[in-house]
Amino acid sequence: MLSRQFVRENPETVRDAIERKGVTGVDLDEVLAIDEEWRELKAKGDGLRQERNEVSSKIGELKQEGEEEAAQEAIERSSELKEELQQVEERADELESRLEDALLEIPNVPHESVPTGEDESDNVERYREGFADLRDLPEDVVPHYDLGEELDILDFERGAKVSGGGFQFVKGEGARLEHALVQFMLDVHREQGYSDVLPPIPVNSASMEGTGQLPKFDEDAYRVGARQDDDIDEDDLWLLPTAEVPVTNMYRDEILLDDDLPVKHQAFSPNFRREAGEHGTETRGYVRVHQFHKVELVNFVRPEDSYDRLEGLLDEASAVLDELDLPYRVLDMCTGDMGFTQAKKYDIEVWAPGDDMDDGPDVGGRWLEVSSVSNFEGFQARRAGLRYRPERHESADYLHTLNGSGLAVPRVMVAILEYYQNEDGTVTVPEALRPYMGGQEVIEGSAPIGESAVGSGERD
Repeated sequence: MLSRQFVRENPETVRDAIERKGVTGVDLDEVLAIDEEWRELKAKGDGLRQERNEVSSKIGELKQEGEEEAAQEAIERSSELKEELQQVEERADELESRLEDALLEIPNVPHESVPTGEDESDNVERYREGFADLRDLPEDVVPHYDLGEELDILDFERGAKVSGGGFQFVKGEGARLEHALVQFMLDVHREQGYSDVLPPIPVNSASMEGTGQLPKFDEDAYRVGARQDDDIDEDDLWLLPTAEVPVTNMYRDEILLDDDLPVKHQAFSPNFRREAGEHGTETRGYVRVHQFHKVELVNFVRPEDSYDRLEGLLDEASAVLDELDLPYRVLDMCTGDMGFTQAKKYDIEVWAPGDDMDDGPDVGGRWLEVSSVSNFEGFQARRAGLRYRPERHESADYLHTLNGSGLAVPRVMVAILEYYQNEDGTVTVPEALRPYMGGQEVIEGSAPIGESAVGSGERD
């Protein structure tokens, strides 16, 4: 969150951020009014407390001097001051709680370099990689959802039967390919200096609030042990929507040392998102699902280093696609499409040639976001109490947090199945993944199982 001092001293900057990010339901004037009344009450409380201490100190003196009437008046005044102070403190506590809740609704201020825009159409393409030397593709590339079923490596029907729409089975050589991708990604990032973290899957409400998923985006998360529309409780647990949540909160309310920084963690995890209302061709198959695997990269850095680190993090996430020889592009996200918590964000989008989309590249196909690389500056750190001490004798300051997917596995799978597809319906395994698949070079699929396959003519 933004500090109350920053909001107080920079109201127009904050108002501009709210408008440019398209955030609704925030009454900044009310927030400022609450803060002003809170400060007035704190000052009044300090004055009452000082007067009460002075009156109390005189009571004994008056009694010793035999001035019983004056002592009794002082006692009565002390009692009045105590009651008045209690009322002031109760009102101040109420306002502080309202102020903290209101500050959680205010978005981060975009960095000055972020392009202004309303939606994804205003994002700025920074560069493309891998399009100069494309491999030969079949005349008609089969979309991954059809190819996956033909090879019997993706099973959406049985996934829906077991868990509902938006869930799937990844089978046989598909499962092997996904395992290979995960291990490959982890190895790439270890070489970049990342240490491994295997995080817990359920996270508490404080952790979700620390990274900004709560209170604004609770409808996108899977809640454990409570109804989705119940009031949020601090004891609630949530299935993690991204490993960003537990890993960022590892050091919540702690103070790191300057010598510790930068801290670079990578975490593999399953991720769970409700993705309410998403449907259609653009989300069909393994593109927008409720459970998926991802490797997440989380960085904790000194404030003065965070924008250099952002560029480094972008290169580290992109390296996976470079080594897989998958074409992609990088977008500089505009204010209206960058998200509530980010100060600056890049999106990495891989090219998948199986479905032609209106906003796809001129060579056909479509873009699939596989990573959002973000700098939150001190926004998450303030929410989660993430601080560091520049020098042992100095006071602690909020550090900066950054993260990015390294990468989202299903969409990389989609790109591989479509870009490395062959005329005969097989899929060439990218060279970088072959050591992780026992040297296997081609995915040929397997025969479907069950009587339904016989009835459909898929088996003799």
